[in-house]
Amino acid sequence: MPRDPHLVPTRSTAWHTVSADEARRALGLTSLVDGLSHAVAAERLSVLGLNTLPGAKPVSLPAIALHQLRSPLIYILLVAAGVALALGDVLEAAFVLFVVAFNTALGAAQEYRAARSAESLRLLVTSQVRVIRERHERILDATQLVVGDVVRLESGQRVPADLRMVQANSLSVDQSFLTGESVAVRKDVSPCPANAPVSERHNMAFAGSTVLAGRGLGLVVETGLRTQVGAIADVVLGAETAQPPLVLRLERFARQISVVVLGACVLLAIVGVLRGMSLLEVFLLAVALAVSAIPEALPVAVTVALSIATARMAKRGVIVRQLSAVEGLGSCTYIASDKTGTLTMNQQTLRHVVLANRSAFDITGSGFNDRGVVLDADGVQTTATESPALARIAQLVVLCNEGTLQRDGADAWSHTGDAVDVALLAFARKLGVEPLAVRGSTPIVGEIPFESDIAFAAAFFREGDMTQVAVKGSLEALLPRCTAETIDLVAIQEIADALTSDGFRVLAVADGLVPTPAGEGDGQRVRTRVPDDLPPLRLLGLLALMDPPRPEAAAAIARCREAGITVAMVTGDHPRTAFAIARAVGISADSDAVVTGVELALARSRGDDAAQALVRRGRVFARVSPVQKLEIVEMLRALGHFVAVTGDGVNDAPALKRADIGVAMGSGSDVTKDTASLIVSDDNFATIEAGVEEGRFAYANIRKVTLLAVSTGAGEVLLLLLALVGGLPIPLLAVQLMWLNLVTNGIQDIALAFEAGEPGTMTLAPRPPAEGIFDRRMIEQTLLGGLTIGGVAFAAWAWLITSGVDEHSARNQVLLMFVLMQNLHVMNCRSEHTSLFRLPLSRNYVLLGGVLAALGVHLLAMHLPVLQGILNVRPVSLGEWGAAVGIAVVIVIVMESYKLLRAEINE
Repeated sequence: MPRDPHLVPTRSTAWHTVSADEARRALGLTSLVDGLSHAVAAERLSVLGLNTLPGAKPVSLPAIALHQLRSPLIYILLVAAGVALALGDVLEAAFVLFVVAFNTALGAAQEYRAARSAESLRLLVTSQVRVIRERHERILDATQLVVGDVVRLESGQRVPADLRMVQANSLSVDQSFLTGESVAVRKDVSPCPANAPVSERHNMAFAGSTVLAGRGLGLVVETGLRTQVGAIADVVLGAETAQPPLVLRLERFARQISVVVLGACVLLAIVGVLRGMSLLEVFLLAVALAVSAIPEALPVAVTVALSIATARMAKRGVIVRQLSAVEGLGSCTYIASDKTGTLTMNQQTLRHVVLANRSAFDITGSGFNDRGVVLDADGVQTTATESPALARIAQLVVLCNEGTLQRDGADAWSHTGDAVDVALLAFARKLGVEPLAVRGSTPIVGEIPFESDIAFAAAFFREGDMTQVAVKGSLEALLPRCTAETIDLVAIQEIADALTSDGFRVLAVADGLVPTPAGEGDGQRVRTRVPDDLPPLRLLGLLALMDPPRPEAAAAIARCREAGITVAMVTGDHPRTAFAIARAVGISADSDAVVTGVELALARSRGDDAAQALVRRGRVFARVSPVQKLEIVEMLRALGHFVAVTGDGVNDAPALKRADIGVAMGSGSDVTKDTASLIVSDDNFATIEAGVEEGRFAYANIRKVTLLAVSTGAGEVLLLLLALVGGLPIPLLAVQLMWLNLVTNGIQDIALAFEAGEPGTMTLAPRPPAEGIFDRRMIEQTLLGGLTIGGVAFAAWAWLITSGVDEHSARNQVLLMFVLMQNLHVMNCRSEHTSLFRLPLSRNYVLLGGVLAALGVHLLAMHLPVLQGILNVRPVSLGEWGAAVGIAVVIVIVMESYKLLRAEINE
């Protein structure tokens, strides 16, 4: 049986350019009433597949655990364990493997919980759609839709696939998730120009958008990955993910440690051979040196620090999907933020009303509620009873309105319909006009639905014995229909132009008297009218609306700027609207900082240098496509920035994946949340700023535990090298070094990770992207701490050995000195700048417990026979205790002197 050529239509059709009838024929439909046959639908489904997008793979705990092992520091520890096993030292190998296992379990558990938290934000509701097949309307799962299906749309419904509209009755769709537009788009059925961008294809309804008002009938023209959303998802799946800043810094640190360990081992081997030691002795010394130099407890301490920061972030509304991304916000130098829903409320709000006589009123409050008042030019509150002109406008916008706004509780509201319609209902409530009362007392007898080609909507209503009309729409559409007897049309146009240039969406409101047709009365059914039915109109005023900025956004952006972070807006919205919001929240007041997608495309055509110059200048990127957002991020990274990208729509997903840190909004699309490293549960930019602060706290704590681990390790290495050069016995055995690194110091490393953030963190400039964990100050403190610990311990060792104390007793005392120096040095590491005597213990009681626990564990080892045998330790006398404490205090004196000297130099 030959195959029907219409079973799988060609994808080459530009559906927005053809007429509705041409689209129907191209899809193989006889008529809209018939729809597809079940046989054709089944054939197309088998060829094209389900109408789904690839989502994130289910969270697998074993996979997360394996991810924890992919760390350079873990690789070094595993090599050390392998060497210990090769030498037959099972105890040392077991110590190291325990550290690896503990770190893996801790990190995996934390990331698994984070993944579950992110998963809980998903909407687990399967979408159902109304489809016409074989002359019958059926309810189908959206995944079963195929190209050519006839789908019925209604208010509140999620569009299930890319549709070519063939019928549209006052159909208004929110497609901000895809285009970044903050205003709902009216849909009709007329063809569009071939070069019309996605945001201006008024005859298309795109998968994932939401019907706010009206009804319509659409033909499925693309499903799954072939939709506009699917194309973006495909880009996201294929895009390379940037490594979090912490991963890059830890990799660099691991390479540095590896080089240091290798260099020290080579130096030790040369000295050993020159002294006539056997190769076995040299090898054993090298192993002991490697054990000293490698900070075995550091991976655990880093994981703990990140886990603590994750919990703290969660309390402030940030869900961390990967531990390594915790400090990413703290490292960023540039935040590229979406506008709609991130910097703004994503709720249209009426801000100004200008009457025909040019009297102006301001409306306070924001969002879809009645919180706010109407103020006159003198700032005095005005109500409907005090201003008949405002009351008339409120009445008209309630009648010419398809939205609803209802109170659901003491402080909760629900709404349906177009955002502009809902905003006008909120205005009426603020003025003291009850929409339900107006509608209940005023019968609607006719309507003219909004269409883009007429740019207005009208409602005919009975008032007394007269039929009147309420009209709202663009000023350009209404002015020619208004009489100019009592108003200055030129002045009104100038006011409208000024409001538009400030980023407001301007609507005009008018009314008029209509000759009453015979037989039309209060019970008359609502009839659809045509524009020619409008009488001469009377212009009543202008309404200026805007999606208002979030109240916290300006302060949060100011704090980011104080922290040295550049904040820019990247949106698909109109340049004027974007600039108005950017100016309001403090991103930029310079119009030259606005860069459009067209300008960016032209600059790209002239080469990378021209495009980068434009991106360097820009602070407001408007009318940009998803691909251009990705290009902006790549250019910012090429300019040396650590870039954080925020967003909630599918159009943001490619840029989020390519950024150093991707931040999704909790109410955003699943594609966006699957792509991001962090999720802001409350959609608030202020929460992002809080995440920056917590990220900086986390990184500061990682530096502190690194300083402690590396400086004490450096002291151990120095002790071994000095003993070897001085011809003395090995001061500490490998198992004693492991005990210091894993047990006594390891407990303190973890406790130090609980340190609270230091005040003033958000007044510091971001760390340079090329800077590793070790900067000049940390190198100085590490070297000074290591030299002090190693030098003091060697002096004590040399004095004990030359005084005739046997090696076992001398090692026991040196080991105790090391434990005490670690106990004191961890207090030095609580701050890189502030004296330990000025740091209240209340900021970290866990650390106090950790110090006592570390000392207590060693005391226990000195008195338990089993551990005495393993570690070669024993109890010491009171005099030996006094000497050990006195010597250990030197590390405090040295580090406090350093901080004091540094502070004086900086002043």
